[in-house]
Amino acid sequence: MSDAAARIDAALARIQAAVAARAQASDALARRHAALQARMAEAVAALDDVIARGSAG
Repeated sequence: MSDAAARIDAALARIQAAVAARAQASDALARRHAALQARMAEAVAALDDVIARGSAG
């Protein structure tokens, strides 16, 4: 294998590793976002309950 081909292979390997790392980071961010969204929905529902109880009494 020539030096040029070896450099191209190494570059491709680095690109593939970077793409995999970015995909993994993106997945982690998506999971964190979903968890935060669920917690915010719970908090809003709890506030709705507090407001409803305050308005009824």
